[in-house]
Amino acid sequence: MRWLLLGLAGAAVFLYGRVSGDAQLSLLSKGIPVIALLFWLRQAPPGTYRRWIGIGLVFSLAGDILLDWPGDLFVFGLGAFLLGHLAYVRAYCSDSRQPALAALLLALIAGGAMFAVLASSGLGELLIPVACYATVISLMLWRALARIGHRAIAARSAGLAAAGAALFVISDSLIGIDRFVMSFDAAPYAIIITYWLGQWGITASAFARSKA
Repeated sequence: MRWLLLGLAGAAVFLYGRVSGDAQLSLLSKGIPVIALLFWLRQAPPGTYRRWIGIGLVFSLAGDILLDWPGDLFVFGLGAFLLGHLAYVRAYCSDSRQPALAALLLALIAGGAMFAVLASSGLGELLIPVACYATVISLMLWRALARIGHRAIAARSAGLAAAGAALFVISDSLIGIDRFVMSFDAAPYAIIITYWLGQWGITASAFARSKA
């Protein structure tokens, strides 16, 4: 519980920094919620799943810092999150490798729609990096959804991972829309809140994964 409280405190400080226009405070506090999730994750049952979720959180933490660091490090932040998604894929595949064609279709629709919206504005030299990222996040969503209904996976764990992955897709879509299509005032808050909730769901899925 203390780690979740630390995460909430860090989130509050970050949001205050954003509202007040204190960029340095925002940068220093942005990673606190994910750091808190990393410590919380240590209480989950050890194993391959927990290890790869932890690796995904570490890469996500790097992406958090790179996206807010002074200067345009967007591509590097994108790369860090891409590696984080691949780590989550590895975690999900350690539980289930069933094809789950319906889940695949949903993931392809979500990822394809995200890429189509972003590409419609003209991505220039970022076209290929964004296409690769859309592919990987679709893969992550597919494998999260594929855990639902698996006979050996607790419904709560599968549901949390799927919800977390979906929120991550929404957060990343909002980043792309705000950066490449149409900027809107509420974007920074919608992006970070859906991102934090998504990371919480993914982390929480590491607890009580197996059916009793």
